[in-house]
Amino acid sequence: MTPASPALAIDKPAHHGVPQSVPPAITSNKGDDFVEECLSRTAEALHEMRAATTSEIHQGIAAVRQSQAEGAPADLLEQIARIQGHGEEHLSPAILELGNKAALALTPYAPLVPFAGKLIAPSAFYESFDQMHKLARLLLCPVIYAEDTDAIGTASINPFAAVILAEEIQTTVFKRFGIRPFVTIARLDYESWAFLTRKHFEL
Repeated sequence: MTPASPALAIDKPAHHGVPQSVPPAITSNKGDDFVEECLSRTAEALHEMRAATTSEIHQGIAAVRQSQAEGAPADLLEQIARIQGHGEEHLSPAILELGNKAALALTPYAPLVPFAGKLIAPSAFYESFDQMHKLARLLLCPVIYAEDTDAIGTASINPFAAVILAEEIQTTVFKRFGIRPFVTIARLDYESWAFLTRKHFEL
């Protein structure tokens, strides 16, 4: 029987329960709050699934925060894959494996959508919900389709980014129209994610 994974040290008073050996982030807007929530939830899942060491998680969080501070969004899974020593030729399968393990902590499980890179960017949705476009950019989580406001899909290499954006889309659409759209979450392979984030967010 495999022993239970030791608890990840969490500083409860710190921002969004990020591991205590990493200084709490000083956030300046709501977008930063969502990024911190994504970092916290992703870190907890990776630790629980033993997909990365505590040191790797701490280094990855620091790297994401540094990149965000410089105006360049970053994702924890990619940063940890690089910290674990995976070069460009091995980055895609390494990120996929981290995403697979992180997704095990979610219910329902976020499936991989290999054809998402071929979908057309939902420009009308982004124009109508400018704040959602900005949040999607911060989380590096494209909206892969939007059938008016009834059915919307979010996807990323990081399933928690997709979940957080989906939750906020539901809240925002409900506030504006009084309806709750059917929002699906999915995962992308690294190549599709890199292509879509460049295309949707001009990165």
